[in-house]
Amino acid sequence: MIAASAALSAIPSGLRDPLLKEYGTIVQNFLEQRWLPSELHGGRFSEIVYTILDGQAKKSYAAAPSKPADFVAACRALEKNKLPHVPHSFQILIPRMLPALYDVRNNRNVGHVGGDVDPNHMDAVAVLSMSNWIMGELVRVYHNLTTAQAQQLVDALVEVRLPAVWTGDDGVKRVLETSLKLHEEILLLAAVSMPDVTSEQLIEWIEYGDDKYVMRTIRALHKKRLIEFTEKTHKVRILPPGTKAIEQLIRKKNLTGIL
Repeated sequence: MIAASAALSAIPSGLRDPLLKEYGTIVQNFLEQRWLPSELHGGRFSEIVYTILDGQAKKSYAAAPSKPADFVAACRALEKNKLPHVPHSFQILIPRMLPALYDVRNNRNVGHVGGDVDPNHMDAVAVLSMSNWIMGELVRVYHNLTTAQAQQLVDALVEVRLPAVWTGDDGVKRVLETSLKLHEEILLLAAVSMPDVTSEQLIEWIEYGDDKYVMRTIRALHKKRLIEFTEKTHKVRILPPGTKAIEQLIRKKNLTGIL
């Protein structure tokens, strides 16, 4: 499967690289439950996306992201791009979504002092959801993919990194927190391996000493719907309930500050 970054290769690196970085930061901060940075980067993300949409319509991209003096008005102006090469989502859907994403930073006590709501999980979920959808749409349009294919690439785009998990140059991962139980290690490694990891890799990384017991634990987590395990391909993918369990584990064990 083509990498999501390659699927966005039509976007100049001066915009593509900041886009990937900001999106990755939003996902990373969300998993670590750092709501304020997650929301703040949503504002930066929206500015980059605006610059990309503006460049796509003009068929001439800016060298770097720019912030319009009036962001809402600038996004409304994108709706006037009724051109054959401008997709509906680039003209209507995303331009109408960006001001809401941007406004979380400006008026929810994130970008400056004086907002009426403190940074919280609810706002961070909104930022993550909108950013995720926009990334999927960018990938879909720029690489002519179906929505499902685009989402698969977006899922593969960001590999969450936590201080509790060390990654070697050869791709080997080790859980550094020695107090975790086997099923917690499996969930954590699955969570930081996007879009999936094989059971063979988990056995190698965990070094438990009883491969059959590791496999029984993987199947038990699958039965509980914390992970999706495919027997035919041996692939393990974290599921939403598993992600929730990881969020709680990170908070309980303070896994963001182990180093």
